[in-house]
Amino acid sequence: MSLLEVKNLSVKIGEQKILDNISFTLEEGEFLGVIGPNGAGKTTLLKAILGLIDYEGEVKFKGDDIKKHLDKISYVPQKFEFDKSIPITVEEFINLTRIKITKEEKEHVLKETGILKYLTHKLGEISGGELQRVLIAKAIMDKPLLLLMDEPIAGIDIEGEKRFVNIIEHLHKEHKISVILVSHELSIIHYLAQKILCLNKKMFCYGDIESSLTSETIKALYGEEFIYKPHKH
Repeated sequence: MSLLEVKNLSVKIGEQKILDNISFTLEEGEFLGVIGPNGAGKTTLLKAILGLIDYEGEVKFKGDDIKKHLDKISYVPQKFEFDKSIPITVEEFINLTRIKITKEEKEHVLKETGILKYLTHKLGEISGGELQRVLIAKAIMDKPLLLLMDEPIAGIDIEGEKRFVNIIEHLHKEHKISVILVSHELSIIHYLAQKILCLNKKMFCYGDIESSLTSETIKALYGEEFIYKPHKH
């Protein structure tokens, strides 16, 4: 039985169809990359999985209604909006976890994500890259079976991007968490993911990276002028 099954999922806002008949599965421990141009419906897909918007079709978690299992899913948004004047520290924010963990487990995650030195800093005063690592650490501490990430490296510099890739690669292997990563960075998807979903309102491809991410698919998604050269970090 698959961990996640999305079947014939469609989303409409008024008369506009944002997603049209999307179907895919995610196995336990699997890493799925989702790509597509701006306005393709990538964030909408994640919101539908989380039950944050209405949709047609089915979304099941281990064969059951996903709404019964949202406590097993963590979400790292593209932008985390909050009042930066609120005097909450990184450690206080981290402690707002849904599931109790041991002191040893907590310290292990803090070391994995490299945020031990930021615990006493105000959440509103750390950089964007540091904040993303804090959000990932908090997500992992909730002990999810599925981690959804929406453009988590948007606006992060090259060094921060490399650090992020290393952290996510380690967490996926160490914690054996299933991951769905939405990203414009095709090279990162190529490096991290086992499967890929190519999306532009409709599904252009779904499957393993090598056979699905063809030049024809890339041109269909992004246009003739787009050049893609996969590389490792």
